[in-house]
Amino acid sequence: MHTEKTKPVEKKLEKENQELESETGQNTSKADIIPGCYTTLNELIDSCTEKFGEYPAIGMAFEKPLTYSELHSRILVLARQLQDEGICQGDRVALLAENSHNWGTAYLAIVRVGAVAVPILPDLPDSDVRHILTQMECRLIFITQRQIEKIFELKNNLDRIITLDDFQEQKGFAHVQTFSDFLKEATEKHGSAEEIVFPEVDSNDLASILYTSGTSGFSKAVMLTHYNLCANGYSASKLLNIQSGSTFLSVLPISHTYEFTVGFLLPLIKGCRIVYAGKTPTPAILQKICAEERPEAMLVVPLIMEKIFKKRVLPAIEKNKLLTMVCRFKIGQKLVYKKIGAKLLDFFGGNLEVMGIGGAALNPDVESFLRDAGFPYILGYGLTETAPLLSGGPQGDKTITLGSSGKPVPHVVIRISNPDPETGIGEIQAQGPNVMQGYWDDEEATSETFTGDGWFQTGDMGIIDEKGNLHITGRSKSVIVLASGENIYPEAIEHKLNSYPFVVESLVLENNGLLEAWIYPDYEYIDAETIGQSRQQRHQYITDELDKMRIEVNEQLHITSRLSRVIERREPFIKTATHKIKRYLYSNRHMSE
Repeated sequence: MHTEKTKPVEKKLEKENQELESETGQNTSKADIIPGCYTTLNELIDSCTEKFGEYPAIGMAFEKPLTYSELHSRILVLARQLQDEGICQGDRVALLAENSHNWGTAYLAIVRVGAVAVPILPDLPDSDVRHILTQMECRLIFITQRQIEKIFELKNNLDRIITLDDFQEQKGFAHVQTFSDFLKEATEKHGSAEEIVFPEVDSNDLASILYTSGTSGFSKAVMLTHYNLCANGYSASKLLNIQSGSTFLSVLPISHTYEFTVGFLLPLIKGCRIVYAGKTPTPAILQKICAEERPEAMLVVPLIMEKIFKKRVLPAIEKNKLLTMVCRFKIGQKLVYKKIGAKLLDFFGGNLEVMGIGGAALNPDVESFLRDAGFPYILGYGLTETAPLLSGGPQGDKTITLGSSGKPVPHVVIRISNPDPETGIGEIQAQGPNVMQGYWDDEEATSETFTGDGWFQTGDMGIIDEKGNLHITGRSKSVIVLASGENIYPEAIEHKLNSYPFVVESLVLENNGLLEAWIYPDYEYIDAETIGQSRQQRHQYITDELDKMRIEVNEQLHITSRLSRVIERREPFIKTATHKIKRYLYSNRHMSE
């Protein structure tokens, strides 16, 4: 066991959270339950149904939603039907599908019988899907037409394949049934939902096994209990001032714990109506949905807001000489941003009260715009292993520092391990009832993830400021240590690079003791800027812009952090579900020129 050093501000935070110590740690008993918090997901949906019975609960955009009572009835009869299929406590059932109200219904039916839901990200390649289904020994899967080819080789290992989008497979799959038929059969067989009895489910029972989509290596299977998810959903619900009956628009994959906890459990706890886009949320589709559904809340990843800023906000200013001149002055910039912010709110339906932004770091320039524009946003930070939120908001807190990820969420304690004496930066570690039970069938990885005194090691580097806000500086595994001993956090440099309008994304790497940046350009922007030019002229334009950017960015960096060269990359980087680049795929490779 080793001793961890903590800064005074963390000691103050720990003192303020002493009354929560009984709630922290890996194992949570009934006696440790947070007052007022649900103990299981079954209790959560039962309680929400009692409170909000005839309120609209969940549905697709432009369609009539299910009420809480209707959703609850479906869950119970489907759960009973799963029992008829031989699904018992501890069995694992997979969900491989895009967002829909049927996805949420199926998930809650799985956990109702004490089984374990295995959500699989829809954009995972076939090999990853086969690995997960094989390792989890799933005999039943809920799936959609777009995903079904991924399981073709495993079809004989599955007792039942249920298509959430009612896709009817004609060839090759013997055990396919549509969700509507499955629900109809369940309803006809089991009649009144009140008569159905299920085994008791405990707060410490597993609810989900989720595979991480991390940036630093192969996926691990994270084990989350009912109480891990309930506790984090309860804590997250304290961050937003959303009233029951409000509309919560869901555009991120619900199979990711960020959207599941904050975009599914939280709205249910609040008595909101969840609306699913049903399609890839392009700007045109998103604007149409928002105009009709007029959401009060939604979650996005930073990439969405960064695209809006670079594609809509900056061009609107740069093409207007008067606005460009006004924006040279801070007060003028704020006035311009306020007007643009009002238009941005109209884009999202004009009813938006809060937008949660998380899953990756937000570009500082974009956050400055959102704050000056008076746009209602909060930032959050977390990991799959923590179900996921560790910090965020809260909404309306005037002490949240620009560039931070807000305060530690209720009932979570955060400390900075072994902070650097000069910068205060150290590894972010956490305790709380939301921390996972460990990795499936991997005691070694589980042991390595926790300190000797029971703190979860996030692998992220950060600092807590005097106001109690958590700042993320980067992944510990992505820190570049130069021969001089200087620690370089590449994410900070990448934010500067990504602020340029012709840059889609960037990656800073070390190459033979020097720093270099790979840039994936915005070729649509470049095409517009080089209309009528030859291929050679176009190539020269890109080369000149990259070199100009290198010089300008280097002027903003310490001499040890400067880029030796900037290289064009002609295809997007491989990314996680929340659009973070998988660095480990590139750290030991060099782009050929």
